[in-house]
Amino acid sequence: MSRNLTRPPEVPGPRPPRPETVAVVALGANLGDREDTIRAAAARIGRLPLVSDVRLSRLFETVALRVDGPDPDAPGYVNAVALVTTRLAPEILLGMLHAIEDENGRVRGERWGDRTLDLDLIAYGDVVSDDPRIQLPHPRAVERLFVLEPWLDVAPDAELAGRRVADLAADLRARGEG
Repeated sequence: MSRNLTRPPEVPGPRPPRPETVAVVALGANLGDREDTIRAAAARIGRLPLVSDVRLSRLFETVALRVDGPDPDAPGYVNAVALVTTRLAPEILLGMLHAIEDENGRVRGERWGDRTLDLDLIAYGDVVSDDPRIQLPHPRAVERLFVLEPWLDVAPDAELAGRRVADLAADLRARGEG
């Protein structure tokens, strides 16, 4: 009698856990109780599954930015940056950030319009993506002092796209931009 000694089919088991990565999240609000909204959003991010730490920068007040430039007549923004230590995949983290915006009454009407809460995934470790659904690092972060200055507050030695964030911010200040 002969036996078939082939191996049984492999049954997929649990995947090994994703290593922790530090994601950079920009937070902004110019409607409602802006400071409380930013702090509450950072706390909410900290309660997401597979998030082990959130370090929030100081809060910065900035002029509203529109498609055609700064708008000093619009309500001002409060901005911050959070360093989020997570094992969530970047696409999942971004989806959860959008859900937190929705929880805070975010309406996606006018591009660059007023908002109760804006959460942008600026960087996710060293991940680079040009997928239109998730561009990493954020393609306009290098142009925005309201992102770079809070980021420097929480991570003075940070780098973005191979450049020191401090140098990017200094370049914008020197040109009177951002």
